[in-house]
Amino acid sequence: MRVVVAPDKFKGCLSAPEAALAMARGVSAACPEAVIDLVPMADGGEGTVEALVAATHGSFREVTVTGPMGEPVIARFGLLGDGKTAVIEMAAASGLVLVPQSRRDPRVATTRGTGELVCAALDLGCRTIILGIGGSATNDGGAGMAQALGARLLDERGLELPPGGAALRRLARIDASGLDSRLRSASIRVACDVANVLCGPSGASAVYGPQKGATLAMIGELDEALGHFARIIARDLQRSVDNLPGSGAAGGLGAGLVAFADGSLTPGIDLVVAAVDLHRRMIGADLCLTAEGAIDASSAFGKTAVGVARLARSMGVPCLALAGVIGDGAEMVLAEGIDAYASIAPGPGPIEDAIAFASHRLERATEGFVRAFLAGRRRLSHG
Repeated sequence: MRVVVAPDKFKGCLSAPEAALAMARGVSAACPEAVIDLVPMADGGEGTVEALVAATHGSFREVTVTGPMGEPVIARFGLLGDGKTAVIEMAAASGLVLVPQSRRDPRVATTRGTGELVCAALDLGCRTIILGIGGSATNDGGAGMAQALGARLLDERGLELPPGGAALRRLARIDASGLDSRLRSASIRVACDVANVLCGPSGASAVYGPQKGATLAMIGELDEALGHFARIIARDLQRSVDNLPGSGAAGGLGAGLVAFADGSLTPGIDLVVAAVDLHRRMIGADLCLTAEGAIDASSAFGKTAVGVARLARSMGVPCLALAGVIGDGAEMVLAEGIDAYASIAPGPGPIEDAIAFASHRLERATEGFVRAFLAGRRRLSHG
């Protein structure tokens, strides 16, 4: 029997590679002769670099870049097994987790470090870059990223703007002549799972600004600045980004990547499925097993397990899913490719136990799922 094991992380408990190994042990216990293909998965957010490096037998790189508040930070990104594709999480360089609560200020936070990570990937010869843009501390529309890549953002006196979204109100002209020429032959694929536009009530500043430290007054200031930025981009770069779905992601970094790097905004799970070559790896499989921390109504709208299951169903491969928690509306995933789902929890208990024993419980639940699958298959073969 050939089994594809393609789980996401269990946040706070297991990384996707750890989950895959636990599930593989369960498969082997139930079916020692099974051929198992481990494909750790992600949705473009936290854990994407680790999952894709593991799934493709790639490697990690570390570089020192500019952090969101201007201080140097060590950021890690991945080089996939093909040696030509980089995978970057912007949060590693420009993330909210890098800024203590007391210092959060989206008026001055910068995405420069994210641009420096892109440069580092280009230096390695990568011409395909997958960029996850969740968890940002920034609201600068990708201005800092653009400056790191060689664009000049100038005020009325011809001086370079300082870091941060608030300074964009003073932007008079964009000089893109110094943009890294390697971008012209690069494919920047942006994992973006939100449809927020750049400005307005559903824009970057209003929706995500408060979690980054923005007050009501700051939100108005930042929204006005991003609107002005979009108008200058339209005039100087001939790119319309203000009403583009996803342009408001990561404090407007979505807009900046489209404008300055010709980035394409794509659902994260689609990028990951393509990057790990899941379609090829699913060919000839008898069973696909996936897993994630929770399965509920929201899972049906493109979370990792459903992304895996949709592909499996399209290829005629049964797909079973395990989760730490089964929430309201979980049955909706049955229409999306998951043939059956179950919790790994043996029953109610303290959260500390759920975390401490997650690997063991996932292993045992996988074993039980596979034994049930084999029993059903035997019955059909004798029926």
